[in-house]
Amino acid sequence: MNLMVSDLDYGQEPSLEPNLDPYALAKALSGRHLIGGKLVQAASGKTFEVIYPATGEIIGFGAAGDAEDVNRAVEDSHKAQKAWGKMRARDRGKLLYKCAEALEEHVEELGRLIALETGKALRTESRVEASILADAFHFHAGLGSELKGETVPHHPDMLTITVREPIGVVGAIIPWNVPLLLMALKIAPAMLAGNAVVVKSAEEAPLTVLRVCQIMNSILPAGVFNMLSGFGPDCGAPLVEHKKVGKVTFTGSVETGKIVYKTAAEKLIPVTLELGGKSPMIIMADANIDKALNGAVVGMRFTRQGQSCTAASRIFVHDSLYDTFVEKLRAQVDAMVMGDPLDEKTDIGTIISPEQFKKVKGYIEHGKSEKGAKPIECSAMPTDEKFKDGLFVRPVLFTEMTNDSRLSREEIFGPVTCIIRWTDLDEVVAAANDTEYGLAATLWTNDLHAALNVTEKLEAGFVQVNQNLVVQPGLSYGGVKNSGLGKEATLEAMLDHFTHKKTVIFNKT
Repeated sequence: MNLMVSDLDYGQEPSLEPNLDPYALAKALSGRHLIGGKLVQAASGKTFEVIYPATGEIIGFGAAGDAEDVNRAVEDSHKAQKAWGKMRARDRGKLLYKCAEALEEHVEELGRLIALETGKALRTESRVEASILADAFHFHAGLGSELKGETVPHHPDMLTITVREPIGVVGAIIPWNVPLLLMALKIAPAMLAGNAVVVKSAEEAPLTVLRVCQIMNSILPAGVFNMLSGFGPDCGAPLVEHKKVGKVTFTGSVETGKIVYKTAAEKLIPVTLELGGKSPMIIMADANIDKALNGAVVGMRFTRQGQSCTAASRIFVHDSLYDTFVEKLRAQVDAMVMGDPLDEKTDIGTIISPEQFKKVKGYIEHGKSEKGAKPIECSAMPTDEKFKDGLFVRPVLFTEMTNDSRLSREEIFGPVTCIIRWTDLDEVVAAANDTEYGLAATLWTNDLHAALNVTEKLEAGFVQVNQNLVVQPGLSYGGVKNSGLGKEATLEAMLDHFTHKKTVIFNKT
């Protein structure tokens, strides 16, 4: 289905009834932002193509936002925030709860649409993400009563209190790999705290985010949640620069994150950054190897084609388990089915875009040329002729790697992991920390003393022992070093990042 811009009909908004035909829904949503409660075209009238990565077909169009669109969205949100911020926090929470209920009704629809946009498999990834989206709103909806201040024992003749107040307009810039969940972890706490939000979606995946915005705008006051699509320099940069944006929350690359940070610094506004990782997985000699194997498959996010900031892309295996672990991991990943993301049989879908595909393939070719490296390609390419131009990449296990290789040091964001032997615990912990990143890490052992010792030493913001969960509402998530600034997904994160604390003193004399 190769759509043309002339195929689009702007005369009618898509129905809010769940639509399980992702192609039809993508077409109906195409070419529009959502501003002031309404789907609108870009001010310039320009659009950009959205492709199905499994076939290369054009399945829709995003509205190409620019500074004029940004200004319109921010000004609209700025006006809406005044009344929204004065609303009782628990009443805001009730509306977010209604949003969560509505999103639950659309889980299957959203799962199918995000699979079409991103190439992530419906059964193993996209439907799961759509479910967690609703859960994130349910979690934050219940925090309205926790927007508390304090009483401060400053002086017996003075009543001293603090109150929490919203920042105003929050600009949220989200990535393409898990757009629904990562958007929810930004906008749900921001809105509950009394802020209005303008989201800039990733240009690779604008349509499902737009659908979520449309669904929520049927419940929220107009302007509280506006959404733009477009490219970073044209749409993202003006959003960060806008004088009425009082806070920016960004997930993406280190390079872009630094640009966002510098721009925000010129305005002296707060920023939350989640920027990526090169997460280590340490398997000790006493570990349960079968649990560790499952942890590696889940942790490497093979079902997401390795396109994850927390991917276990460096697996340090004790020498006594190394050969067995490699063979078993190979067999497990080999058994995974690569194919049509919309097919229930599929475990692994595609890379997101031709640019990312080229980057990942480049890393794989470089790895094959590294001295001593032994690549093991797993699974199998789909055989259906209609997927011959799809962005499929077989998972690759690079064995006999060292921690100083390029593949071990740089974030690939693809289905590629380096498996490294170790014998000395102090040395492997040092190697795990020898990276510019510090987002996540896992340790696999039955030795409690070792677990306490190693987790204390690991330089990462999200550390797990004998499991490899993805980010969850209620668990503090965020990194150190070049992995970013600030935390997400908790009550504390909401208070720290989306409110100002005001001190008020009453003199009783």
